[in-house]
Amino acid sequence: MHEPSARRWESADALSAETRRIVAATEAMMASTAHHLSEGIENLRLKTIVHELPDFLYVKDRDSRFVFANAVTASSLGLQSADLITGKRDFDLFDFETARRHFDIEQQIMTTGQARIDMEESYFLPGGKKQICRLTSKIPLRNDRGEIIGLIGVSRDITERKLQEDLHRGQAKLLEMIARNEPLPMILEALVLMIEAQLTDIDGSVLLLDGEGTRLYHGAAPNLPGGYSRLIDGVTIGPKVGSCGTAAWRGQAVVVEDIMSDPLWEDFRALVAPFGFRSCWSTPIATAQNNVLGTFALYSRQVRRPTEHEIKLVALATHIAGIAIERKRVDDRIHFMAHHDDLTGLPNRAFLKERLAKILDQARRNNRKVTVAYIDLDNFKDINDGRGHAAGDEVLKETAARMANSIRASDMVVRLGGDEFLVVLVHQSSHDAGITRRLRELQKAINRPIRGRDGDLTVTASIGVAAFPFDGATSEELLANADRAMYRAKELGRNTLQHYDGSGTPVGVPLGEQEELHQAITGDQLFLQYQPQVDVASGRITGIEALVRWNHPAKGRVPPVNFIPLAEETGLIVPLGLWVLNEACRQARHWQDMSLPPLTVAVNVSAKQFADPDFATHVAEALERHRLQARWLELEVTESVVMQDAERALAMMESLRALGVRLSIDDFGSGYSSLAALKTFPFDRLKMDRSLVEALPGDKTAVAIASAVISLAQTLKLSVLAEGVETDAQMDFLRHARCEEAQGYRFSKPVSPDEIPALLRARSL
Repeated sequence: MHEPSARRWESADALSAETRRIVAATEAMMASTAHHLSEGIENLRLKTIVHELPDFLYVKDRDSRFVFANAVTASSLGLQSADLITGKRDFDLFDFETARRHFDIEQQIMTTGQARIDMEESYFLPGGKKQICRLTSKIPLRNDRGEIIGLIGVSRDITERKLQEDLHRGQAKLLEMIARNEPLPMILEALVLMIEAQLTDIDGSVLLLDGEGTRLYHGAAPNLPGGYSRLIDGVTIGPKVGSCGTAAWRGQAVVVEDIMSDPLWEDFRALVAPFGFRSCWSTPIATAQNNVLGTFALYSRQVRRPTEHEIKLVALATHIAGIAIERKRVDDRIHFMAHHDDLTGLPNRAFLKERLAKILDQARRNNRKVTVAYIDLDNFKDINDGRGHAAGDEVLKETAARMANSIRASDMVVRLGGDEFLVVLVHQSSHDAGITRRLRELQKAINRPIRGRDGDLTVTASIGVAAFPFDGATSEELLANADRAMYRAKELGRNTLQHYDGSGTPVGVPLGEQEELHQAITGDQLFLQYQPQVDVASGRITGIEALVRWNHPAKGRVPPVNFIPLAEETGLIVPLGLWVLNEACRQARHWQDMSLPPLTVAVNVSAKQFADPDFATHVAEALERHRLQARWLELEVTESVVMQDAERALAMMESLRALGVRLSIDDFGSGYSSLAALKTFPFDRLKMDRSLVEALPGDKTAVAIASAVISLAQTLKLSVLAEGVETDAQMDFLRHARCEEAQGYRFSKPVSPDEIPALLRARSL
């Protein structure tokens, strides 16, 4: 099989006599070993066995020249015969850095006489295209006198094992990146690089399908030529659009063996030819429901089909890419839902809070003006009541679309809730004079009839306007002042536009207190306490009044007397009152869900709340939101509230009674009280003011008035509740005067909602 060694070494005249001695010693050793082999292999030459070994075996002299190498060593270096390696050094076979690294290690072994076992070597084969990893042991070779005359090397190819280890590490890293929610481009680029590292002369690419499912856009292609990536970015998918466009269209893998002849690339050959690609294999990235998200492609500069190994890698890549893309889409959807209104698709309050602060900061730096317009639809309740909620939803969607189409790209429309919207006009110069005209055009767009199933619908809008920096330096100030201007527009007859005139900020009230109160309403600083109302005859709890409290982060508990007047003066009483209404309804329903006996919860209503034409709608929404039956809600209004505009108050009370809620007149008997109010308005209960109850029973005038009030209420079929009851004497009087209910410290102070169940058990029959 191999020529005699003597003849072989005669041709290697460059070898030294010492080298010839190494060869002779090695062959003698082989011959000696062969002599002792078992009978079954005695006819085989040891050299043949060595050449059949799957591992690399070689011998080098003191100059690190190959003296002997088995067949697999030679073939790994691209040599046809093991003889061709004889006399060569690593400098003849590898790049200089690799050869130098091997030479230094071998010289150290032969100098020190210490073997190196299981070294991991990594280098590129001649040509620099394929990286090889080997596990190598090198031991010094000695002659009969014990002198080191060379070394013996044994290596095992661990390239595939290392690739598998790298692949597993890469997968773990990618999943960790997905779990950490790192940017999708970074994840996809790491994925492509991981797959490319497993292959030779292959470039990878990820394209993402757009939301409409019509175009593919760049996802990741770290080693594709940038010019080519830009040319295919945004390509429309179809039945004959190269490999990727067709794969996305079919929803199936597309293997193109020869780009220059395959009809799928007919329209794109001129595009790809300058870059030298000859084959392209593309596989759809899909969800578990087979919805295409994009494509993963491998490009080769050779005409060929993918190997089974490459197909498996593509399957792995598309699986991981699908997880990453789906995760990103879910996160984007969650973020969108958290910052946008479901019905209209407009940004919501959460988005406004984040965005408006940035807009004002930028305007401040650039000396620009920003205008906010608070928009409330005037007759939306009539549409909801007359045409139904489905028609109301269509009106909201159409109105939102019209407003969005009436502003510039740099402006913003936000749905605040219900039928309230906010328009933010940004990037204006400090002397922009066209704002009012633009808002009038916006109002006209809103007022245009909306075609409905049962005929045209027409809505009008009241608009309040405030401008930065003149009407407020912060988001909170601007919104509060625009809100005041909007309520002024409603007071003036609706369907009007009013600019904030500065009259809303009370004299002597520091702006800081106003800001703090606004933050309390929006920042979970408010809470409710509840004071029981009891049956005078039995002592059983019949109802509960909700009382708002403020837990200031720096000042601690702030009594209502210190912030309710401020709220009324600044207009913040409206959002504050709505918060109280919703929280009281929620808590009442929670008690019922605990299987406690149902109780009527009483909520105070401010004058500004009661003047809101949509107040009844807000009440209905609160009841529906918290699943509370209307009969368990009582609204308390003072006589002064209903007497300001008796006709409007009566209409509002009729709307509230139609919902089924109870109405009571609060603080009756304080100062001048109009007995006619009791006859005119549909109240269910009368609450005697605590200033009258405090004088009982010692003050004869107070006794006479209280007795008359109780008697009159009973004649009008109203129940009577006495507030501020603190003593047994007061209780005895009320019982004798046949007052039905009482409230005050005589029974309980205002307590937290958690304490109510214990009070109910203590006072149950």
